[in-house]
Amino acid sequence: MAEIKSSVSGVGEASSERRRTQRVQIAMPVIVRVTSGTQNFEEETYTVAVNANGCMIRMTNRVARAQQVAIVNPKTAEELPCTVSFIGQKDAGKMEVGIEFSEPSPLFWRIAFPPEDWDPSERKRASNAPPPKLPTSTPRR
Repeated sequence: MAEIKSSVSGVGEASSERRRTQRVQIAMPVIVRVTSGTQNFEEETYTVAVNANGCMIRMTNRVARAQQVAIVNPKTAEELPCTVSFIGQKDAGKMEVGIEFSEPSPLFWRIAFPPEDWDPSERKRASNAPPPKLPTSTPRR
């Protein structure tokens, strides 16, 4: 199962730079389709983070900022038109790529996003304490 981590939008950011929606860090499979000009390819990859407006992925194929692409959720076969909004660091042969949906589509991911006022610091954390002992039962005779 994919690991889910949430980050609060706006923490440490100026109010004008806050995200429009909550970002959830989750590795979900996606297919990126590019059919523009001389580029024509599909790349299977995973998200780094998702939100109602798009996602961050890591790709081996090169794309350009403002390029039109499509993203497919292979579990539902849903395909949405998108725009490359960010090109980030390259690491181990893969480039960070921010993808923005043409219109907000929170249902595309089929996950529940945290509420706008959610504070991850209030989230219950697993403690390092040993689990409570369960009562022992006496064997029946």
